[in-house]
Amino acid sequence: MIAPLLEIKNLHVGFDIYGGHLKVLDGVTFAVGKGAKVGLVGETGCGKTTTMKSVMRILPIPPGKLTEGEIFFKERDLLRVNLKKVRGVKGKGISMIFQDPTAALNPVFTIGRQLMDVVKYSKGAGENQAKDTIRDRAINALKDVAMPDPERIMENYPIQLSGGMRQRVCIAMALVTGSELLIADEPTTSLDVTIQDQVLRLLGNLVEEKRNSTILITHSLGIVREWTDRVYVMYAGSMVEAAPTKGLFSNPLHPYTQGLMKAVPKLTGEGIAEGVPGRIPNYLNPPSGCRFHPRCPHVMRICEQERPPFFDGGNTHQVACFLYKE
Repeated sequence: MIAPLLEIKNLHVGFDIYGGHLKVLDGVTFAVGKGAKVGLVGETGCGKTTTMKSVMRILPIPPGKLTEGEIFFKERDLLRVNLKKVRGVKGKGISMIFQDPTAALNPVFTIGRQLMDVVKYSKGAGENQAKDTIRDRAINALKDVAMPDPERIMENYPIQLSGGMRQRVCIAMALVTGSELLIADEPTTSLDVTIQDQVLRLLGNLVEEKRNSTILITHSLGIVREWTDRVYVMYAGSMVEAAPTKGLFSNPLHPYTQGLMKAVPKLTGEGIAEGVPGRIPNYLNPPSGCRFHPRCPHVMRICEQERPPFFDGGNTHQVACFLYKE
C-alpha cells in the first residue's frame, strides 16, 4: 500500500483563554494522497484553518496547545521536528494560500521584494543564484498566474493592487516554490463572483499542470463538487464523514452532511433551502459523546455517551455516526 503524502492522526488542539481551555480539535484524522485534490468543508469555527495551521506549524503557541496526535508528511512526523528543520521541510514540500491576501502580504515591501525572497529561500536553492535569475523566476511566476504587466507589478506595493491581483500574487508565491502539497484556505473569500471564478480556474489549471496534491478549504459545496476528488466533512473539531466527491453528493450519510446539502439553494426554485438547527457548541464545555448530538434529528442515548468511530459506508466512504454501526 502506498503511504499518503500527508497523514494526520488523532490530532487534539486547544487554546488557553481567560475563561478556561477551549477544546477545539477533537481527534482529527485526515489523509491526502500524492496528486490528490481534497476538499475540507464545514461551518465557520469548526477547526478547518486550525488543522492546517497545525500542519504548517504556524499555530500560535501559546495560547494554542497541541495536546495529542501526529502529523506525518512523507512519513516524517512534523510535530517531532524542531522549527528550524520544519522550515526546510515546508520549503521543500508544503505551501499555503491564506484566505486574506491583504494580511498575507507585508504592506511595507514591494511585491517584487516579497516574491524574490520566497524564490531565494525556498528549498535553499535560490540562495546561490544571481539576483537577475531570481528576479526572472519571480516575474515568470507572476506570468504563470496571468498577472498583466508583471514587471510593473514587481515595483508595486500590495495596497496598489486590487483584491484579485493580491490573491494572484499569493498563488504565485505558493506555487513558485515547487511544493508537492498546496493548502488553499478559502482563497476566494474576499473576491466578487467573477473574480472568484477566474482565480479558481487559474488555480485549477496550475495544479493540474504542476501535479500538486491540494487541500481546498471552502464553505462552497459547489466549488467542492467541481474541484475535488475526495471530501472531508468537519464539525466542531471532528471529522464526521469522508468520501469520494461523487459518492458524498449522491449519498450523504451523516445527518450533519445531509443538513449541509439541504441548506444549498436550489436553482430550480423548488422548495426552500433549509438550515441545520442550533449552533456549534461552546468549546469550553463541549458535549459528551458525539459533538453533533444536541443538533441531530436522529440522536440516540449512545450518541450522548460515546464518541462514534468511523464506520465503513462502502467504496472508501466513511461516516462517524452510530446509525451505521451495523
